Amino acid sequence: VLIVPLYALAALACLITLIAALGALLTAAPDAASRLVLPVGLPDIRSHLRLDGLSALLLVIVNTGGVAACVFGIGYDAHAAQPARVLAPFPLFLAAMTLVPLADDAFTFLVGWELMSLASWLLVLSDHEHADNRRAGLVYLSMAAFGALALLMAFGALAGAGGDYTFDAMRAATPSPGIAALAALALLLGGGSKAGLAPLHVWLPLAHPAAPSHVSALMSGAMTKVALYALMRGLLELTGPPQWWWGGLLAVIGGLTAALGALQSLTQNDTKTLLAYSTIENIGVIAAALGLAIAFKASGQRLEAGLALTAALFHALNHALFKPLLFLGAGAVLHATGTRALDRLGGLIHRLRWTTPLVLIGCLAISAVPPLNGFASEWMVFQSVLDATGLVHWEMKFATPVVGALLALAAALAAASFVRFFGIAFLGRPRDPAAADAREVPPSMLAAM
Repeated sequence: VLIVPLYALAALACLITLIAALGALLTAAPDAASRLVLPVGLPDIRSHLRLDGLSALLLVIVNTGGVAACVFGIGYDAHAAQPARVLAPFPLFLAAMTLVPLADDAFTFLVGWELMSLASWLLVLSDHEHADNRRAGLVYLSMAAFGALALLMAFGALAGAGGDYTFDAMRAATPSPGIAALAALALLLGGGSKAGLAPLHVWLPLAHPAAPSHVSALMSGAMTKVALYALMRGLLELTGPPQWWWGGLLAVIGGLTAALGALQSLTQNDTKTLLAYSTIENIGVIAAALGLAIAFKASGQRLEAGLALTAALFHALNHALFKPLLFLGAGAVLHATGTRALDRLGGLIHRLRWTTPLVLIGCLAISAVPPLNGFASEWMVFQSVLDATGLVHWEMKFATPVVGALLALAAALAAASFVRFFGIAFLGRPRDPAAADAREVPPSMLAAM
């Protein structure tokens, strides 16, 4: 009874936030920021909120996916055995992902971060009767606790002896090189573990398949971007002048993550596990571009830094569009056939006449086929890699061709993975009665896709 009104209210809240964020993003001056101080939080500190261009873009990403996930959930949860297990934490998850980009002090940030982790953990465990899902929840909660501890250490180091946890104070301070490096590494561990950077990605291919499909769409399309936001805000603003080796380390980790995710995606039989590993690949691409932006900024190459950061943000936005589409498409296939196993599908192009072209668009976009958005942002990332030949440090001159090669390999493997995914699931003949008897999904699920 509560499925439609709860999802409708959540969708309305996301839509209002999305419109407000778009207005701030499109009309505000480049350096403008709106601030709000609430009389809650730690004694004598209170909660500080701040809306600027970067946080507005994150709100656009989160709430675009939020609207689609809410609409999809109306049809998806109508056939769920225990919909209340999803309905209770789902709005909390959306609210927490909205709070994190707005937070302007460490306490508020960590409250939102932990709320996001706990709500998503409950969603991962919504179908806890299966042992695999319980194991996924345990691994996820363990990695979430590790990431939160790392972020707490980073903010503690940046607050210093004075203990001022506001981000304005951290921006104004100039930490020593040792403290800045410690904070940067802690930020990389905390944000990287939540984003899914290797080797801290182990939770992601377990948790995404365990969660309901519209939750998986949000975790992949929005939550991982909130984690990358923590890296961007911390490494580019709060830790003082960035060091080139921070960017080099992040770029190399990003390249390795992209290649690993694409390779693993190519070998999966479970549709949602395949998409989860593909998320790891795309997070690696974004992280590599962000690493190059940091290295360029540290070297005083502002134009190249702007291009690389734009490429990272643009690919984050694009991934937040085509990956939720694919997760919702996988949810539609699961709803129609009752299975996630690729080897039991086939011939769905004749049974799911509306879902098929929508999933095909997502497959083409994530494979970087022009003129779709995945090609546009990945091309910008490769332009940034080519620009990196002008970096002054010899370590970066050696590292960037390796990163470029890893990203090229990842792009080729990703294209092959989605040719395989679409070909096996939708083309050919049905391999199982479940695929042969598939019926198109409800209108709300189609509308969301």
